[in-house]
Amino acid sequence: MPQMPFPSSEQAVVRHLLEQRARTHPDDLFIRFQDRSEWTFAETLEQAHRAAAALRRLGVRQGDHVFNWLPNGAAAVRAWLGTHMLGGVFVPANLAYRGSLLRHVLWLADARVGLVHRDLLPRLADVDRGLLEKLIVVGGDADPVDGLELYDEACLTEPGHAGDLDRPLAPWDDMAIIFTSGTTGPSKAVLCSYAHMWTFYHEAMPDMIGREHRHLAHLPIFHSGGFGCLYGQLSNAGSVVLVESFKTDQFWQIVRDHQVNTTTLLGAMIPFLLSVPPSDDDRNHSLRSVSAVPYTQDVKAFTARFGVGAFAAYSMTELANPIQSPLDPDKIGVAGRLRAGQHIRLVDEHDIEVPEGEVGEAIIRCDQPWTMFTGYYKNPEATAETWRNGWLHTGDLLRRDADGDYFFVDRRKDAIRRRGENISAFEVEQEIRAFPGVKEAAAIGVQSDKTEDEVMACIMPAEGHAIEPVALTEFLVQRLPHYMVPRYIRIMPDLPRTPTQKIQKYSLRDEGVTADTWDREAAGIRLRRERIG
Repeated sequence: MPQMPFPSSEQAVVRHLLEQRARTHPDDLFIRFQDRSEWTFAETLEQAHRAAAALRRLGVRQGDHVFNWLPNGAAAVRAWLGTHMLGGVFVPANLAYRGSLLRHVLWLADARVGLVHRDLLPRLADVDRGLLEKLIVVGGDADPVDGLELYDEACLTEPGHAGDLDRPLAPWDDMAIIFTSGTTGPSKAVLCSYAHMWTFYHEAMPDMIGREHRHLAHLPIFHSGGFGCLYGQLSNAGSVVLVESFKTDQFWQIVRDHQVNTTTLLGAMIPFLLSVPPSDDDRNHSLRSVSAVPYTQDVKAFTARFGVGAFAAYSMTELANPIQSPLDPDKIGVAGRLRAGQHIRLVDEHDIEVPEGEVGEAIIRCDQPWTMFTGYYKNPEATAETWRNGWLHTGDLLRRDADGDYFFVDRRKDAIRRRGENISAFEVEQEIRAFPGVKEAAAIGVQSDKTEDEVMACIMPAEGHAIEPVALTEFLVQRLPHYMVPRYIRIMPDLPRTPTQKIQKYSLRDEGVTADTWDREAAGIRLRRERIG
């Protein structure tokens, strides 16, 4: 297998890329915003210099962290580029953070200077802000907050220059800190180098990122796939359309208006788009391909209806898209095949490799250094645990078939074991979501009165729908092995979520079987293994 290339500073470092693009493609479009304002590469470099000068006046120097708490928009892009023009570390945070979560990420951020939207500023009044001292406030006038120096966003656009750096920037320098979603505990701060991000977006996504592509960026900038696709297009001289967020009712109009041809669709986005009634305009658009995770039957229905190709993949913030599929793979649930320069083992709890076809935890490493995450900032224990035995332990359960295709099965901590059978919560949830009226579902293991776990399903109905547990059970009996059909069903108006809107399963596990939970066995419905022969 050929070795994965290692990027030079000129190829990977944002400051160098901006200077190159402004020199070689000055009048080409780089970014267009939802209000139709846009920047060429030359204009983007000018905006980056002005933002960098503002940050420098506030004391930011090479290597410093800059906290970014802004919605998608021009100010957030200025913050990102200005930070990198100074050789700083970009630290974006989820807009939903508050209270103890906000305090935790501010402690991890180690930033003295930041940018914040005025509507978020009051949340900073009553929390320990760590090192934070100075804030540029975006969105209008704001009331003062004790202990913070506030500056108007106009400073970001005043004439200025980034100035010289103390030392040349290298591909292994820290580019950003991205916070994990916190589904299994407090968020961790993932240190990402320039080489890490370059490998993800330059090498791993050649059919989604590039000069001929216009990418719709609707993931938030605090998400690795948010600012990462901006970086990917900058490194490939492509263009981006940046909007505030994904909205089902606006998606196709945005695609048409801006001639978008690629984007990323995660989680429920594709089911939401499929829920819109078919129309004569379903194929009247410029979109050619999407990255779709997970690769479900809904993805196949989406590609057939809208005439769009889809790629599957497996990755996480700590990785560089090690597994990628070709366009429109045949197998439902597939993630793809291993990329050049990446190595993977599927192992048991002792790091012993499992036989082909069996499920094991994916542990990964690369040929080249710095092309996966550097570590968890201020958390050496978690870094050592993740990197044990010289491999990055993902915590994800995968399987590989005889063709060399990999399939995501579940998070290790979400897997359920019932009476000797290992159960994928992911697979149970997929079947529950196929029941009419189900909006979201989370399958968890709860303590059994016999041995190991019982399966419990926590279900959020779609608006205007009621879920009847007996009917759901009868539906699942036809689609799942008997041991995977939930014993317990809890109907909830919403499910507990992380700030990135992922379901917080550990909270559901802590609550366990509640008074409002329906018990299949108490209702007299007992399932048995079907006897064959």
